[in-house]
Amino acid sequence: MKILMVNKYFYLRGGSDKVFFDEAALLQSKGHEVGFFSMQHPRNFPSRYAPDFVSRVDYAEKMGLLRRWQAAGRILYSLEAKRKLRRLLARERFDIVHLHNIYHQLSPSILDAVAEAGLPAVMTLHDYKMVCPAYTLFSRGRVCERCSQGRYFHVLLGRCVQDSYGKSLVCLAEMYLHHRLLGLYGKVARFIAPSQFMKNKLQDLGFPGQVSHVPNFVNAEAYLPHFGGEEQSLVYFGRLSKEKGLPTLLQAMAGLPATLKLIGEGPERPRLAETVRQARLANVRFLGYRQGASLWAEIRRSRFTVLPSEWYENFPLAVLESFALGKPVLGARIGGIPELVQDGETGLTFEPGNVKDLREKILYLLNHPHLLMEMGRKGRELAEKEFNPQKHYESLMSIYRFVSNFG
Repeated sequence: MKILMVNKYFYLRGGSDKVFFDEAALLQSKGHEVGFFSMQHPRNFPSRYAPDFVSRVDYAEKMGLLRRWQAAGRILYSLEAKRKLRRLLARERFDIVHLHNIYHQLSPSILDAVAEAGLPAVMTLHDYKMVCPAYTLFSRGRVCERCSQGRYFHVLLGRCVQDSYGKSLVCLAEMYLHHRLLGLYGKVARFIAPSQFMKNKLQDLGFPGQVSHVPNFVNAEAYLPHFGGEEQSLVYFGRLSKEKGLPTLLQAMAGLPATLKLIGEGPERPRLAETVRQARLANVRFLGYRQGASLWAEIRRSRFTVLPSEWYENFPLAVLESFALGKPVLGARIGGIPELVQDGETGLTFEPGNVKDLREKILYLLNHPHLLMEMGRKGRELAEKEFNPQKHYESLMSIYRFVSNFG
């Protein structure tokens, strides 16, 4: 098959981008031809499709009034993205289009171009944007489902998008335009939810699309496991943002005989660093953004990794990578995390936001090194057997064939 893979970023910015690139590489390894559509950026990987990519936009940059109006228009319906994708689809014939993250930088205007070309589309969901204008089902420090059943106006009432009425209004308009007025997502033949939790939650909150559960995967053979650990340390790696539960983790670390390594960047880093300074947490270190061998080396040296999320985590790739490296995971009992972290087998779970419970579980794991090694081996086995590339490929191809009648 010839597959067009679409994602707004064409460099490794987060876990969803790694899923996108790993999936493309998997398809290519199986003999499929893969094309790409994305956004221009200095950090992009090389691609012969780069001239077709849309122009770069960074919504975090300061903008004048005209640019803000232009940016809002692009979020609502990008004519540039539609035009460029239409041109690409006219030049090259694809069998199917597989979308990942397209919101804001590309916009679902591209679904009109896909439909005009008569191609089936599938879309992997990495967050809850289909039912939540602010992506996360998380507001004011807690889980929030007020926009369920299409009641999107709550995003404006709560200023849920960066505490801004203006940005929340744009996201409110976006939801009504895409879902109610234009019905753009009705042009997606099948949505893919990496966790069963996400599939169920979308249906509970009124999302009408057809959703299939296909877990993410990890190529465990590419990771050298280390069962145990050289250091009395634990690692959090991921985005430093409000929904990740990091203040709870910092409180739990006070006075513990171990070092916490925070690997990643994000908007909450200054606030977290100030918390560490004020609380005099000498056992907390910020290591910044790491990837590949540098990241894996830090994880291998640690005892275990920790995922203290307080939002409905979908299917965190950090868990699979930890398992592949032979490390158990201490994860919050929320969202899709319990589907991966088998309590007492491949790690431990704790009540999200509960400092006492988290602290007790950290101490328990530190005091039972033999159990850590056993859990690490079981996690590695789980990654190899249940979340391997072949199982993912077979599930993906089943969906491709179903929506395209291919073969």
